[in-house]
Amino acid sequence: MLFGMAGGKGRREGRFWDVDAARGVAMIMVAFYHLVFDLDNFGGYPIASTSGFWAAFADASAFMFVFLAGLSLTLSHRRAARPTFGKYLGRGMRIFAYGMLITLVFRLLDYGYVIFGILHLIGVSIVLAYPFLRLRWANLVLGLLIIAFGAYVGAKDFVVGGAAGVLLAPLGVLPEGLMMPDYRPLLPWFGVVLFGVFCGNAVYLPWRERHRAGEPPGRVVSALALIGRNTLFIYLVHQPVLIAALWALGIISLSF
Repeated sequence: MLFGMAGGKGRREGRFWDVDAARGVAMIMVAFYHLVFDLDNFGGYPIASTSGFWAAFADASAFMFVFLAGLSLTLSHRRAARPTFGKYLGRGMRIFAYGMLITLVFRLLDYGYVIFGILHLIGVSIVLAYPFLRLRWANLVLGLLIIAFGAYVGAKDFVVGGAAGVLLAPLGVLPEGLMMPDYRPLLPWFGVVLFGVFCGNAVYLPWRERHRAGEPPGRVVSALALIGRNTLFIYLVHQPVLIAALWALGIISLSF
């Protein structure tokens, strides 16, 4: 169950509405940040969307998204009758392909390079995380080590030019001279995925086994869960919808 995709045939009774609702909150945070980003970059509003508070807000949104992706992997793995590697490979490749679609769109619009954004990260992480889906404390240790090493790499600001920089971008090495509006490398973000897997196996699933899920408590939570069940679709369309709406209202101007 990742990005709102269930492993079964859409059976709502098999879902975890609390995880769906949390994913819905993450999606709203991402959409709100992109609204701020659009106002800054297309509308000329002095918001500074890529630094300070808004940069931290973007990182918090991404952390929630990626953490829930890891946690959701444990849920789909637990529910699957035969959780084969091929299932995760196919799902990961599909989400990675959506990431490449975003890469193409940004290049056609001549607005930076999305070499390894959040969809690329999640797509690859689904495949890489497969051997760890049964583990608990090892995921916590390894996840924290990857996060720490990724923070070290990020602090050093390693920059490599040419094709080597592009190839090393998934590992946290910055390609020289490229503006990347969406960049979530495996170092440190795969560590966040493993932290989510740890929390799913060691915290959430044992707690859920002791407590019935019941029904979402109220319309607001139900609405958030609905968003969470359709996160992939919403993620793919929300930016074009936002930009089109802002342009139609005369709030931003576009020049392609």
